[in-house]
Amino acid sequence: MLVISTREFRERQGKYLGMVANGENVVLKSRKEGNFKLVPLQRDDTLMSKEEFYAKLDRSIQQIKEGKLHTLNMNNIDELLGL
Repeated sequence: MLVISTREFRERQGKYLGMVANGENVVLKSRKEGNFKLVPLQRDDTLMSKEEFYAKLDRSIQQIKEGKLHTLNMNNIDELLGL
């Protein structure tokens, strides 16, 4: 595991992002903000807050109550979930 300062990261971002993309562990150390591990996003990762998730769930429940149903299959599930 490589531990670097946020200043070092800012100066050589491309180098460290490439290392992470190649499977290496890189940790950013910040005096003010703490420590952060850099990890690449995977296809299955979602970028949605808990609040956004629950809002989508509430809308879906309301649509079910209104009779607005969708048939889901593996070809369209990501699109319908906004992923």
